[in-house]
Amino acid sequence: MSDLERRGRLSDLFWIWFAANIGLLGLVYGAIAVSFGLNFWQGLLAIVGGASSFLLVGLFTIAGRDGGAPMMTLSRAVFGIYGNILPNVVSWLSLVGWETISVITGTLALMALFGMFVRFSLDVSAIVSMVLMLGLTILFGLLGQATLVVVQTWASYLFGALTLVVIVLLIQHTNWTVLWHHPAGPWVTGFLPALSIIIAGTGLSWANAAADYSRYIPRSASRFRIVWATTLGAVVPLVVLMVVGMLLATRQPGLASAANPIAVIERALPPWMGVPYLLTAAGGLIVEADLSLYSSGLNLLNMFVPLPRYKTVLIDAAIMIVGTIYVVLVAQNFFGPFESFILLLGVGLAAWAGIFLLDQILFRQEVYRATDMYPNLKAKKVRWCAVLAWLLAVATGLLFTTSPFFTGPLAKGIFANSSLELLMSFAVGLILYLVLVTVNTRIVSRRSDTGIQ
Repeated sequence: MSDLERRGRLSDLFWIWFAANIGLLGLVYGAIAVSFGLNFWQGLLAIVGGASSFLLVGLFTIAGRDGGAPMMTLSRAVFGIYGNILPNVVSWLSLVGWETISVITGTLALMALFGMFVRFSLDVSAIVSMVLMLGLTILFGLLGQATLVVVQTWASYLFGALTLVVIVLLIQHTNWTVLWHHPAGPWVTGFLPALSIIIAGTGLSWANAAADYSRYIPRSASRFRIVWATTLGAVVPLVVLMVVGMLLATRQPGLASAANPIAVIERALPPWMGVPYLLTAAGGLIVEADLSLYSSGLNLLNMFVPLPRYKTVLIDAAIMIVGTIYVVLVAQNFFGPFESFILLLGVGLAAWAGIFLLDQILFRQEVYRATDMYPNLKAKKVRWCAVLAWLLAVATGLLFTTSPFFTGPLAKGIFANSSLELLMSFAVGLILYLVLVTVNTRIVSRRSDTGIQ
Protein backbone atom coordinates (compact mmCIF):
# COMPACT_ATOMS: atom_id res chain seq x y z
CA MET A 1 0.00 0.00 0.00
CA SER A 2 1.43 3.39 -1.00
CA ASP A 3 1.87 6.19 1.52
CA LEU A 4 -0.67 8.28 -0.43
CA GLU A 5 -3.39 5.75 0.46
CA ARG A 6 -2.58 5.95 4.18
CA ARG A 7 -5.10 8.52 5.32
CA GLY A 8 -6.11 6.92 8.59
CA ARG A 9 -5.92 8.80 11.91
CA LEU A 10 -5.02 7.62 15.37
CA SER A 11 -8.37 8.90 16.64
CA ASP A 12 -10.03 6.46 14.22
CA LEU A 13 -8.43 3.58 16.11
CA PHE A 14 -9.72 4.85 19.44
CA TRP A 15 -13.33 5.15 18.26
CA ILE A 16 -13.32 1.86 16.33
CA TRP A 17 -12.28 -0.09 19.42
CA PHE A 18 -14.46 1.97 21.74
CA ALA A 19 -17.55 1.18 19.64
CA ALA A 20 -16.54 -2.49 19.44
CA ASN A 21 -16.66 -2.75 23.23
CA ILE A 22 -19.73 -0.76 24.30
CA GLY A 23 -21.99 -3.76 23.75
CA LEU A 24 -23.76 -4.67 26.98
CA LEU A 25 -22.28 -8.16 26.79
CA GLY A 26 -19.52 -6.62 28.91
CA LEU A 27 -21.96 -6.69 31.83
CA VAL A 28 -22.09 -10.49 31.50
CA TYR A 29 -18.31 -10.73 31.77
CA GLY A 30 -18.48 -8.83 35.04
CA ALA A 31 -21.16 -11.22 36.29
CA ILE A 32 -18.93 -14.16 35.33
CA ALA A 33 -16.32 -12.93 37.83
CA VAL A 34 -18.93 -13.10 40.59
CA SER A 35 -20.20 -16.51 39.41
CA PHE A 36 -16.77 -17.98 40.15
CA GLY A 37 -17.09 -16.96 43.79
CA LEU A 38 -14.67 -14.02 43.70
CA ASN A 39 -14.88 -11.11 46.09
CA PHE A 40 -14.84 -7.51 44.89
CA TRP A 41 -11.06 -7.09 44.79
CA GLN A 42 -10.45 -10.42 43.08
CA GLY A 43 -13.17 -9.62 40.56
CA LEU A 44 -11.70 -6.18 39.90
CA LEU A 45 -8.26 -7.71 39.38
CA ALA A 46 -9.67 -10.27 36.93
CA ILE A 47 -11.53 -7.52 35.06
CA VAL A 48 -8.56 -5.16 34.76
CA GLY A 49 -6.17 -8.01 33.95
CA GLY A 50 -8.53 -9.47 31.36
CA ALA A 51 -9.23 -6.12 29.68
CA SER A 52 -5.48 -5.39 29.61
CA SER A 53 -5.17 -8.21 27.08
CA PHE A 54 -6.05 -5.49 24.58
CA LEU A 55 -2.39 -4.51 24.81
CA LEU A 56 -1.89 -7.50 22.52
CA VAL A 57 -4.32 -5.96 20.02
CA GLY A 58 -2.41 -2.68 20.35
CA LEU A 59 0.90 -4.38 19.55
CA PHE A 60 -0.58 -6.19 16.56
CA THR A 61 -2.05 -2.90 15.38
CA ILE A 62 1.53 -1.73 14.85
CA ALA A 63 1.97 -4.59 12.39
CA GLY A 64 -0.86 -3.11 10.32
CA ARG A 65 1.00 0.17 10.10
CA ASP A 66 4.23 -1.60 9.17
CA GLY A 67 2.80 -4.00 6.60
CA GLY A 68 -0.16 -2.08 5.17
CA ALA A 69 -2.17 -5.31 4.93
CA PRO A 70 -4.96 -7.11 6.86
CA MET A 71 -3.99 -9.11 9.94
CA MET A 72 -4.17 -12.60 8.50
CA THR A 73 -2.33 -11.50 5.35
CA LEU A 74 0.52 -10.34 7.56
CA SER A 75 0.33 -13.72 9.25
CA ARG A 76 1.44 -15.30 5.95
CA ALA A 77 4.88 -13.79 6.51
CA VAL A 78 5.14 -15.91 9.67
CA PHE A 79 3.41 -19.16 8.62
CA GLY A 80 3.81 -19.14 4.84
CA ILE A 81 1.16 -18.81 2.14
CA TYR A 82 -0.32 -22.27 2.68
CA GLY A 83 0.95 -22.81 6.20
CA ASN A 84 -1.23 -19.88 7.25
CA ILE A 85 -4.46 -21.54 6.10
CA LEU A 86 -5.18 -23.50 9.31
CA PRO A 87 -4.67 -20.51 11.66
CA ASN A 88 -6.70 -18.47 9.15
CA VAL A 89 -9.58 -20.96 9.34
CA VAL A 90 -9.58 -20.70 13.15
CA SER A 91 -9.52 -16.89 12.84
CA TRP A 92 -12.45 -16.90 10.42
CA LEU A 93 -14.49 -19.27 12.60
CA SER A 94 -13.79 -17.05 15.60
CA LEU A 95 -14.95 -13.91 13.80
CA VAL A 96 -18.09 -15.60 12.47
CA GLY A 97 -18.70 -16.96 15.96
CA TRP A 98 -18.53 -13.49 17.47
CA GLU A 99 -20.89 -12.18 14.81
CA THR A 100 -23.28 -14.98 15.75
CA ILE A 101 -23.00 -14.25 19.47
CA SER A 102 -23.73 -10.58 18.81
CA VAL A 103 -26.76 -11.48 16.69
CA ILE A 104 -27.96 -14.00 19.29
CA THR A 105 -27.68 -11.44 22.09
CA GLY A 106 -29.31 -8.76 19.95
CA THR A 107 -32.11 -11.19 19.06
CA LEU A 108 -32.69 -11.83 22.77
CA ALA A 109 -32.83 -8.05 23.34
CA LEU A 110 -35.41 -7.55 20.59
CA MET A 111 -37.46 -10.51 21.86
CA ALA A 112 -37.61 -8.84 25.26
CA LEU A 113 -38.54 -5.54 23.59
CA PHE A 114 -41.38 -7.08 21.55
CA GLY A 115 -42.57 -8.92 24.66
CA MET A 116 -43.29 -5.55 26.27
CA PHE A 117 -45.90 -4.69 23.62
CA VAL A 118 -47.03 -7.82 21.73
CA ARG A 119 -47.71 -11.38 22.85
CA PHE A 120 -45.83 -13.57 20.37
CA SER A 121 -45.06 -17.26 20.75
CA LEU A 122 -41.40 -18.01 21.43
CA ASP A 123 -40.80 -19.23 17.88
CA VAL A 124 -42.44 -16.24 16.17
CA SER A 125 -40.75 -13.73 18.48
CA ALA A 126 -37.34 -15.33 17.89
CA ILE A 127 -37.72 -15.42 14.09
CA VAL A 128 -38.95 -11.83 13.79
CA SER A 129 -36.21 -10.56 16.10
CA MET A 130 -33.51 -12.58 14.33
CA VAL A 131 -34.55 -11.36 10.87
CA LEU A 132 -34.52 -7.74 12.02
CA MET A 133 -31.16 -8.11 13.78
CA LEU A 134 -29.60 -9.91 10.81
CA GLY A 135 -30.98 -7.41 8.33
CA LEU A 136 -29.47 -4.43 10.13
CA THR A 137 -26.16 -6.23 10.67
CA ILE A 138 -25.88 -7.16 6.99
CA LEU A 139 -26.90 -3.68 5.85
CA PHE A 140 -24.10 -2.02 7.81
CA GLY A 141 -21.74 -4.94 7.16
CA LEU A 142 -21.59 -4.09 3.45
CA LEU A 143 -19.91 -0.76 4.20
CA GLY A 144 -16.25 -0.08 3.40
CA GLN A 145 -13.68 0.79 6.04
CA ALA A 146 -13.88 4.58 5.64
CA THR A 147 -17.67 4.57 6.09
CA LEU A 148 -17.39 2.00 8.88
CA VAL A 149 -15.08 4.33 10.82
CA VAL A 150 -17.69 7.13 10.63
CA VAL A 151 -20.45 4.76 11.78
CA GLN A 152 -18.32 3.47 14.64
CA THR A 153 -17.49 7.01 15.79
CA TRP A 154 -21.11 8.18 15.90
CA ALA A 155 -22.20 4.88 17.43
CA SER A 156 -19.68 5.50 20.20
CA TYR A 157 -21.30 8.86 20.95
CA LEU A 158 -24.90 7.65 20.80
CA PHE A 159 -24.73 4.22 22.40
CA GLY A 160 -21.97 5.31 24.76
CA ALA A 161 -24.21 8.04 26.18
CA LEU A 162 -27.20 5.71 26.49
CA THR A 163 -25.05 3.00 28.07
CA LEU A 164 -23.84 5.54 30.63
CA VAL A 165 -27.47 6.20 31.64
CA VAL A 166 -28.05 2.45 31.97
CA ILE A 167 -24.94 2.14 34.15
CA VAL A 168 -26.05 4.89 36.52
CA LEU A 169 -29.42 3.19 36.97
CA LEU A 170 -27.92 -0.28 37.45
CA ILE A 171 -25.49 0.87 40.13
CA GLN A 172 -28.48 1.74 42.30
CA HIS A 173 -29.33 -1.98 42.46
CA THR A 174 -25.99 -3.02 43.96
CA ASN A 175 -26.16 -5.02 47.17
CA TRP A 176 -23.21 -3.33 48.84
CA THR A 177 -23.34 -5.59 51.87
CA VAL A 178 -22.87 -8.70 49.76
CA LEU A 179 -20.19 -6.96 47.73
CA TRP A 180 -17.94 -5.86 50.59
CA HIS A 181 -18.38 -8.85 52.88
CA HIS A 182 -18.07 -11.66 50.37
CA PRO A 183 -15.11 -13.91 51.30
CA ALA A 184 -12.22 -14.34 48.87
CA GLY A 185 -12.77 -17.07 46.30
CA PRO A 186 -10.25 -19.73 45.20
CA TRP A 187 -7.42 -18.38 43.06
CA VAL A 188 -6.81 -21.46 40.90
CA THR A 189 -10.37 -22.67 40.34
CA GLY A 190 -12.04 -19.25 40.64
CA PHE A 191 -9.79 -16.36 39.69
CA LEU A 192 -7.89 -18.05 36.84
CA PRO A 193 -11.01 -19.30 35.01
CA ALA A 194 -12.63 -15.86 35.28
CA LEU A 195 -9.45 -14.17 34.04
CA SER A 196 -9.06 -16.62 31.15
CA ILE A 197 -12.66 -16.27 29.98
CA ILE A 198 -12.41 -12.47 30.06
CA ILE A 199 -9.12 -12.56 28.11
CA ALA A 200 -10.60 -14.98 25.56
CA GLY A 201 -13.72 -12.85 25.15
CA THR A 202 -11.97 -9.47 24.92
CA GLY A 203 -8.38 -8.86 23.75
CA LEU A 204 -7.63 -12.33 22.41
CA SER A 205 -10.85 -12.49 20.39
CA TRP A 206 -9.92 -9.29 18.52
CA ALA A 207 -6.16 -9.93 18.08
CA ASN A 208 -6.71 -11.58 14.70
CA ALA A 209 -8.40 -8.42 13.37
CA ALA A 210 -6.07 -5.78 14.82
CA ALA A 211 -4.23 -4.80 11.63
CA ASP A 212 -7.44 -4.68 9.57
CA TYR A 213 -8.13 -1.21 10.95
CA SER A 214 -4.57 0.17 11.14
CA ARG A 215 -3.30 -0.59 7.63
CA TYR A 216 -4.26 2.91 6.53
CA ILE A 217 -2.34 4.59 9.37
CA PRO A 218 0.69 6.58 8.07
CA ARG A 219 4.09 4.97 8.64
CA SER A 220 5.15 8.09 10.54
CA ALA A 221 2.60 7.42 13.30
CA SER A 222 4.17 6.75 16.69
CA ARG A 223 4.20 3.11 17.82
CA PHE A 224 3.45 4.24 21.38
CA ARG A 225 0.43 6.30 20.35
CA ILE A 226 -0.92 3.51 18.13
CA VAL A 227 -0.79 1.04 21.02
CA TRP A 228 -2.46 3.38 23.48
CA ALA A 229 -5.14 4.68 21.09
CA THR A 230 -6.17 1.07 20.49
CA THR A 231 -5.83 -0.17 24.06
CA LEU A 232 -7.56 2.74 25.79
CA GLY A 233 -10.37 2.78 23.23
CA ALA A 234 -11.23 -0.78 24.23
CA VAL A 235 -10.28 -0.87 27.91
CA VAL A 236 -12.21 2.21 29.06
CA PRO A 237 -15.73 0.99 28.13
CA LEU A 238 -14.86 -2.65 28.90
CA VAL A 239 -13.70 -2.05 32.46
CA VAL A 240 -16.64 0.23 33.25
CA LEU A 241 -19.19 -2.25 31.87
CA MET A 242 -17.60 -5.28 33.55
CA VAL A 243 -17.39 -3.57 36.95
CA VAL A 244 -21.07 -2.61 36.69
CA GLY A 245 -21.88 -6.21 35.68
CA MET A 246 -20.08 -7.40 38.79
CA LEU A 247 -22.10 -4.97 40.93
CA LEU A 248 -25.36 -5.99 39.26
CA ALA A 249 -24.65 -9.67 39.92
CA THR A 250 -24.98 -9.00 43.66
CA ARG A 251 -28.71 -8.47 42.98
CA GLN A 252 -29.04 -10.77 39.97
CA PRO A 253 -26.78 -13.75 40.78
CA GLY A 254 -28.11 -15.75 37.83
CA LEU A 255 -27.04 -13.15 35.26
CA ALA A 256 -23.94 -15.03 34.02
CA SER A 257 -25.80 -18.29 33.41
CA ALA A 258 -29.16 -16.88 32.28
CA ALA A 259 -30.75 -18.14 29.05
CA ASN A 260 -31.46 -14.48 28.21
CA PRO A 261 -29.00 -12.24 30.14
CA ILE A 262 -30.28 -9.11 28.37
CA ALA A 263 -33.76 -9.68 29.80
CA VAL A 264 -32.30 -10.19 33.29
CA ILE A 265 -30.56 -6.81 33.07
CA GLU A 266 -33.74 -5.20 31.75
CA ARG A 267 -35.69 -6.38 34.80
CA ALA A 268 -33.21 -4.57 37.05
CA LEU A 269 -34.03 -1.21 35.42
CA PRO A 270 -36.98 1.12 36.02
CA PRO A 271 -39.92 0.34 33.68
CA TRP A 272 -39.52 3.62 31.79
CA MET A 273 -35.94 2.67 30.84
CA GLY A 274 -36.90 -0.69 29.31
CA VAL A 275 -37.32 0.45 25.70
CA PRO A 276 -34.24 2.74 25.52
CA TYR A 277 -32.15 0.04 27.19
CA LEU A 278 -33.17 -2.76 24.81
CA LEU A 279 -32.65 -0.52 21.78
CA THR A 280 -29.22 0.43 23.13
CA ALA A 281 -28.33 -3.22 23.68
CA ALA A 282 -29.34 -4.21 20.14
CA GLY A 283 -27.69 -1.17 18.54
CA GLY A 284 -24.39 -1.66 20.34
CA LEU A 285 -24.34 -5.33 19.31
CA ILE A 286 -24.96 -4.47 15.64
CA VAL A 287 -21.96 -2.15 15.72
CA GLU A 288 -19.87 -4.88 17.34
CA ALA A 289 -20.99 -7.52 14.82
CA ASP A 290 -20.14 -5.31 11.85
CA LEU A 291 -16.45 -5.18 12.77
CA SER A 292 -16.33 -8.98 12.86
CA LEU A 293 -18.27 -9.13 9.59
CA TYR A 294 -15.79 -6.80 7.88
CA SER A 295 -12.76 -8.77 9.10
CA SER A 296 -14.28 -12.17 8.32
CA GLY A 297 -14.63 -11.11 4.67
CA LEU A 298 -10.93 -10.24 4.59
CA ASN A 299 -10.19 -13.62 6.17
CA LEU A 300 -12.07 -15.47 3.41
CA LEU A 301 -10.14 -13.63 0.72
CA ASN A 302 -6.95 -14.58 2.49
CA MET A 303 -7.99 -18.27 2.37
CA PHE A 304 -8.18 -18.11 -1.45
CA VAL A 305 -11.96 -17.71 -1.53
CA PRO A 306 -12.18 -14.82 -4.02
CA LEU A 307 -15.82 -13.88 -3.54
CA PRO A 308 -17.34 -10.40 -3.82
CA ARG A 309 -18.15 -8.80 -0.51
CA TYR A 310 -21.90 -9.39 -0.67
CA LYS A 311 -21.34 -13.15 -1.07
CA THR A 312 -19.01 -13.36 1.94
CA VAL A 313 -21.68 -11.53 3.93
CA LEU A 314 -24.31 -14.05 2.80
CA ILE A 315 -22.08 -16.97 3.90
CA ASP A 316 -21.70 -15.40 7.33
CA ALA A 317 -25.43 -14.68 7.46
CA ALA A 318 -26.27 -18.36 6.86
CA ILE A 319 -24.01 -19.40 9.74
CA MET A 320 -25.46 -16.72 12.01
CA ILE A 321 -28.99 -17.97 11.28
CA VAL A 322 -28.11 -21.56 12.18
CA GLY A 323 -26.27 -20.51 15.35
CA THR A 324 -29.06 -18.20 16.49
CA ILE A 325 -31.77 -20.79 15.92
CA TYR A 326 -29.78 -23.39 17.85
CA VAL A 327 -29.09 -21.21 20.91
CA VAL A 328 -32.44 -19.39 21.08
CA LEU A 329 -34.86 -22.15 20.08
CA VAL A 330 -33.07 -25.49 20.57
CA ALA A 331 -30.55 -25.21 23.40
CA GLN A 332 -32.26 -22.21 25.05
CA ASN A 333 -28.99 -21.80 26.91
CA PHE A 334 -26.72 -18.85 26.25
CA PHE A 335 -23.77 -19.45 28.57
CA GLY A 336 -22.92 -23.09 27.72
CA PRO A 337 -22.39 -22.57 23.95
CA PHE A 338 -20.81 -19.18 24.65
CA GLU A 339 -18.20 -20.58 27.07
CA SER A 340 -17.41 -23.55 24.78
CA PHE A 341 -16.97 -21.28 21.78
CA ILE A 342 -14.56 -18.81 23.36
CA LEU A 343 -12.47 -21.54 25.04
CA LEU A 344 -12.15 -23.98 22.13
CA LEU A 345 -11.38 -21.40 19.44
CA GLY A 346 -9.42 -19.40 22.01
CA VAL A 347 -6.85 -22.20 22.17
CA GLY A 348 -6.09 -21.84 18.45
CA LEU A 349 -6.03 -18.04 18.61
CA ALA A 350 -3.81 -18.03 21.70
CA ALA A 351 -1.24 -20.33 20.04
CA TRP A 352 -1.26 -18.15 16.90
CA ALA A 353 -0.95 -14.94 18.93
CA GLY A 354 2.10 -16.19 20.88
CA ILE A 355 3.90 -17.12 17.65
CA PHE A 356 2.97 -13.92 15.82
CA LEU A 357 3.99 -11.75 18.76
CA LEU A 358 7.44 -13.34 19.07
CA ASP A 359 7.99 -13.09 15.31
CA GLN A 360 6.94 -9.44 15.34
CA ILE A 361 9.30 -8.56 18.18
CA LEU A 362 12.36 -10.53 17.06
CA PHE A 363 12.30 -10.66 13.28
CA ARG A 364 10.12 -8.06 11.60
CA GLN A 365 11.84 -4.79 12.60
CA GLU A 366 8.96 -2.73 11.21
CA VAL A 367 9.11 -4.50 7.82
CA TYR A 368 6.59 -6.91 6.29
CA ARG A 369 7.76 -7.58 2.74
CA ALA A 370 5.20 -8.16 0.00
CA THR A 371 7.36 -11.06 -1.20
CA ASP A 372 6.54 -12.85 2.08
CA MET A 373 2.77 -12.44 1.76
CA TYR A 374 1.54 -12.80 -1.81
CA PRO A 375 1.60 -15.93 -4.05
CA ASN A 376 2.27 -14.03 -7.28
CA LEU A 377 5.49 -12.72 -5.71
CA LYS A 378 6.69 -16.26 -4.96
CA ALA A 379 6.27 -16.07 -1.19
CA LYS A 380 7.33 -19.14 0.76
CA LYS A 381 4.55 -21.72 0.81
CA VAL A 382 5.03 -23.16 4.32
CA ARG A 383 7.21 -21.91 7.17
CA TRP A 384 7.48 -25.12 9.13
CA CYS A 385 8.87 -23.68 12.36
CA ALA A 386 5.71 -21.61 12.89
CA VAL A 387 3.32 -24.28 11.61
CA LEU A 388 4.75 -27.05 13.81
CA ALA A 389 4.85 -24.76 16.86
CA TRP A 390 1.18 -23.83 16.28
CA LEU A 391 -0.01 -27.41 15.81
CA LEU A 392 1.81 -28.62 18.95
CA ALA A 393 0.57 -25.65 20.99
CA VAL A 394 -3.04 -26.24 19.91
CA ALA A 395 -2.79 -29.96 20.67
CA THR A 396 -1.33 -29.19 24.11
CA GLY A 397 -4.07 -26.68 24.87
CA LEU A 398 -6.86 -29.05 23.83
CA LEU A 399 -5.46 -31.85 26.01
CA PHE A 400 -6.02 -29.62 29.06
CA THR A 401 -9.28 -27.96 27.95
CA THR A 402 -12.46 -28.10 30.01
CA SER A 403 -15.65 -26.80 28.42
CA PRO A 404 -19.35 -27.73 28.30
CA PHE A 405 -18.88 -29.26 24.81
CA PHE A 406 -15.43 -30.86 25.13
CA THR A 407 -13.05 -31.95 27.88
CA GLY A 408 -9.47 -32.96 27.18
CA PRO A 409 -8.03 -36.19 28.67
CA LEU A 410 -5.51 -34.28 30.81
CA ALA A 411 -7.96 -31.71 32.21
CA LYS A 412 -7.54 -32.99 35.75
CA GLY A 413 -6.30 -31.68 39.06
CA ILE A 414 -5.17 -28.07 38.80
CA PHE A 415 -6.22 -27.97 35.13
CA ALA A 416 -9.82 -29.03 35.75
CA ASN A 417 -12.10 -25.98 35.33
CA SER A 418 -9.16 -23.54 35.54
CA SER A 419 -9.08 -22.50 31.84
CA LEU A 420 -5.29 -22.56 31.99
CA GLU A 421 -5.32 -24.03 28.48
CA LEU A 422 -5.45 -20.53 26.96
CA LEU A 423 -2.37 -19.22 28.74
CA MET A 424 -0.67 -22.57 28.13
CA SER A 425 -1.34 -22.47 24.38
CA PHE A 426 0.02 -18.94 24.16
CA ALA A 427 3.19 -19.79 26.11
CA VAL A 428 3.81 -23.15 24.39
CA GLY A 429 3.39 -21.60 20.93
CA LEU A 430 5.77 -18.76 21.73
CA ILE A 431 8.44 -20.97 23.35
CA LEU A 432 8.29 -23.75 20.74
CA TYR A 433 8.56 -21.23 17.92
CA LEU A 434 11.61 -19.68 19.54
CA VAL A 435 13.23 -23.10 20.00
CA LEU A 436 12.47 -24.30 16.46
CA VAL A 437 13.65 -21.07 14.85
CA THR A 438 16.86 -21.12 16.91
CA VAL A 439 17.58 -24.76 15.98
CA ASN A 440 16.77 -24.14 12.32
CA THR A 441 19.03 -21.06 12.23
CA ARG A 442 21.93 -23.04 13.67
CA ILE A 443 21.45 -25.89 11.18
CA VAL A 444 21.34 -23.46 8.25
CA SER A 445 24.41 -21.64 9.61
CA ARG A 446 26.32 -24.91 10.06
CA ARG A 447 25.49 -26.04 6.54
CA SER A 448 26.62 -22.68 5.20
CA ASP A 449 29.90 -22.92 7.10
CA THR A 450 30.63 -26.43 5.80
CA GLY A 451 29.54 -25.65 2.24
CA ILE A 452 26.60 -28.08 2.27
CA GLN A 453 23.82 -27.05 -0.11
